[in-house]
Amino acid sequence: MTAILIRLAVLVAVFAGIFLASQGLLQRLYNRRAESKAVNRRLELLKAGITSDQVGDILRKGVPNRLRPDAGLLARLYYRFQCSVRIADIRTDPRTLLATGLLAFAGGSTLLLLLAWATGRRITFGTIELVVLITFALTIALPLLLINRRKEKRRRRMEEQFPLALDVFTRALKAGHPVASAIDLLTKEMEDPLGSEFGIVADEVAYGAELTSSLLDLADRWDLADMRMFVVSISLQNETGGNLAEILGNLSSVIRERASMFMKVRALSSEGRMSGWMLTILPIFTLLLLFGLNSKFYFDVSGDPIFIYGFTGLVILYFIGVFTIRRMIDLKI
Repeated sequence: MTAILIRLAVLVAVFAGIFLASQGLLQRLYNRRAESKAVNRRLELLKAGITSDQVGDILRKGVPNRLRPDAGLLARLYYRFQCSVRIADIRTDPRTLLATGLLAFAGGSTLLLLLAWATGRRITFGTIELVVLITFALTIALPLLLINRRKEKRRRRMEEQFPLALDVFTRALKAGHPVASAIDLLTKEMEDPLGSEFGIVADEVAYGAELTSSLLDLADRWDLADMRMFVVSISLQNETGGNLAEILGNLSSVIRERASMFMKVRALSSEGRMSGWMLTILPIFTLLLLFGLNSKFYFDVSGDPIFIYGFTGLVILYFIGVFTIRRMIDLKI
């Protein structure tokens, strides 16, 4: 009996020791990670010994130029793609990403057609349509979905940071700092993405750009209504005067109440949004999975004339459904 109790006590002591050691290690790793996240990329580059001019060039890499009012459809689409890549913090040049996707699309389509021809398949319009759609889903649609997912995640992070940034900005103004100095304070106190983005604004202002113009470019890139209200407040205060700290304090309260209402609506509409995501992704996932497991399922009927009309109609109905679902779950607050 005594031997059993001693063994039990040893096992409990070993378990307690391992548990406490693992908790201490995890806490240390968590604290180190929190410290690394608390420093934005701009401060990391400056700490590494890079000059402020070089830091500005690095941070501005991939920042799209302002879109002209008379820009065409292709220019607007490319501008939106540049903004998405920038917001998603993908440091590859947007032109390189676009060229890589198009080359992968062309190469993948050609390779699949050659494989179908090599296996004795008859190359018909239906086969070409099927191959083009499969390759498009893999090389264009899927990467765009991943970029958009990452963009929305960082965009929500920016929305969460902005009220806190307004509080810091307001306290700096009340302490007697000018507007440019208050913005520079945000670049040192805030995490990414807000810290580095306002660092770009601070660098542009230091080189002679207008503050409202730089802030408006930032708001256009991120497409944030809260930031546009912030720019309008600063612009009106410059023209008419007034207590900017009080104006921004009221704006911060409005933004927090609006964010609270948005989260309530988001919670109530979560089922619809999840259904929308599933109905958007599931057909593409099923098509790719079934094609990968059993390509004969499609190739055996791709030469039938009915397949051409039926498959084309399904694709059109799919895009109509995705557009309708997106409009239904796109709630404006």
